Formats: sequence, C-alpha cells, structure tokens
Amino acid sequence: MNTESMESNQMQVLNSGRVQALEAWLIETDTKLAQVNGQRKYGGPPAVWDLPPPGARCEVFISQIPRDTYEDVLIPLFGSVGPLWEFRLMMNFSGQNRGFAYAKYSSPDVVSDAVHLLNGHRLEAGLRLSVRRSTEKSHLCIGELPANTQPDQLLQVLRGMADGVERISLKAGPGIVGVSAIVVFSSHYAASMAKKVLVEAFRNKFQFNISIKWQSTMKSTTDEPPPPHKFSKSLLPIPLKPPRHVLTPPRPPPRLARLARPPSRDAIEYCKAVGKPAVPQPPPPPSSSSYVSPLEGHLPCPMAVLCELCEAKGVGKPHYNIMLSHVVPKGFMLFFYELSVPGITPDFKGLVKILPGPSAYATLGEAHQAVALQVLRRICNI
Repeated sequence: MNTESMESNQMQVLNSGRVQALEAWLIETDTKLAQVNGQRKYGGPPAVWDLPPPGARCEVFISQIPRDTYEDVLIPLFGSVGPLWEFRLMMNFSGQNRGFAYAKYSSPDVVSDAVHLLNGHRLEAGLRLSVRRSTEKSHLCIGELPANTQPDQLLQVLRGMADGVERISLKAGPGIVGVSAIVVFSSHYAASMAKKVLVEAFRNKFQFNISIKWQSTMKSTTDEPPPPHKFSKSLLPIPLKPPRHVLTPPRPPPRLARLARPPSRDAIEYCKAVGKPAVPQPPPPPSSSSYVSPLEGHLPCPMAVLCELCEAKGVGKPHYNIMLSHVVPKGFMLFFYELSVPGITPDFKGLVKILPGPSAYATLGEAHQAVALQVLRRICNI
C-alpha cells in the first residue's frame, strides 16, 4: 500500500472533530499526556498531587470505550469521582484508542465509588462503559526455557531486558517444556511492558523462542461487577447509583431548617407555600452522623419543603429518579431527573447542574436538593 493510500485510510478512521476537541482541551487545561509503547499516559502522579501514593487495589479497568473518544471526555468523567493519580488510554497506530483504559485513584474506596457510579455509563447512543476493579497482575510465566537454566543467571538476564523485575522462581515437571519461570514485577505496568518486549529480546540475544503469559495469583473479588451484558435500548441514561454503603438518598429532616438571618424573598415564598411563618431562629447544632446540605442554615431544605407541600395538598410523597448524564466544562456534573408524586400528573422532568461534592454520597445528596429546589420554583412560579 502506498503512502497516499495509507493517509487516505487514516483519514477515514480518525474523527477529525474529536481530535481537534482533544487538542483544544489539552491547551485550555494545560494537561500533559505522554505516549509510551502503545498507550497514552496522564499523571503517575499528575503535576499537583498532595495525597499519599496509591497502593494495591486502587485501579479500575475501563472497556467498551468508543474508538474516537479521548482524554478530553474520559479524564473529566473519571476525575469527577475522585482525584486521578494516573490515566492510561490504550492507543493504536491509526490514532484511535483501542477501546480500553486504566484509571488509578488514591484509595480502594474511591475505586469502589467509580465502579458503582460509572459502570454502564452511556457516552453515546447505545454505547455504555464497562468499569470494574483492575486485577493489577504483576506476575508473568515465561515458558520453554532451557532445562539447564539457573535462577541467578536468569534473574540477571531479565533485569537487563526489563524494568521492575523483583524475583523469580523456576518450575519443571510433567507437561512443562524445558523449564518455566514465574517472574514477579514491582507493578502491573512494569509487567505489561516486559510482556511486550521479552519474546523479541530472547530471540535476538539467544536465538530461541520463549512463551510468555500472565500468571494468575489473585482470586476475583466480590465487589467486581458481573461481566458486561446486553443493555436494552433506552432514551434515558443509566440511573446514578450511590456507594454501596448508602442505598437511599439522605432522609429530609422532619421540620424546616431554621434561618440564622432575616429570610430572603425565596425563603418567604417557600414558607408561604407550606403555611409556615418565616421567623428567624438560631440554626440547630450540626450532626456528624448525617449529610448536611450547604443550603441548610440559609434556606429551608428544598426536599423538606417539597415533602410538606405534598402533605398539605393531600398527595403522596415525592419519588426521585436521578441519573448522571455527563460532565460539562469546568467540572460541573449534569443530572437528568424525573420526579413523580402520587396523585399529580404528569411527572416533573428536567436537568440540574452541580459541582461534585467531597464524596459520591455528598454529590448525590446535592443533586436531590437541586432537583427539589427546581421543582419548587416551577410549582410556586418563583
């Protein structure tokens, strides 16, 4: 194939609009990416990082990525769950991604939030991400070595060919051709890089072929989601799931939060809607055992006001269905919602935009409060 044909094929493969969007985002955010052996890497650590380096079980494996989706979409999305130590997008020579990536966080707890919040997240119509905890294998099995292989000599040879080799052990016996070696590396990344180069290195230096494969040393974890399944077609994005230890949104307080200063116009209108006096009162002491919205202490809790308004009207309690749509520039998260009230039709639908909170639970709580506030404004025409 001549050069002109190759360039033509590449133009057919690449989405120039997506590539230009990536380049503009890199300039705007001053984000640095490094191309290393078939992957494009961010961080490890990033330019600003004030947390301890991540340990084991701090990485997620992301698959089913559309081939023309790049870091300008993926890094803000996965960074919305928690600070990213590293993000690695696997690339091919055409400039497309290979459909999978790895994101590393500061702790296993943040990884759990990423799996439960983003597994099944829809980037494009009919395409949903698969996000699960990475096994982070760091052991390779090298087979078909000569029968007279000595461990000390082999360790020295491997350290001259690849980085991060820590120790080895040899095994032989029925079903094994020659000798096999289990090689332990300092990290999954070091092992994956070695796996790419060792076959060719042995062929060039010793004129014989070896086999190489991952050596499984870990059992699958219970918090890994089941294998990806077929999703039914839907016009709605997948519902946002809270962390595993919280299955429901924060329960609204039974009474309106008291105001520490003269009530605003909005506060007065809310209180009129439920027949409550807008008299300034000192705020109640904060509770460390429950999530407190930043709105509390300044305006009546929107969820509580909406709940009391429904009770006053003799209808059922509001039911919230909130779904993460996507992350927009400057870090805002856009949520789609449907709020239904038994006895009132049709349902309330719309979009709210919030900044992520200090945790997934806090973010979800803020989304519920923002939805209740928007619905109240529509009901009261504020």
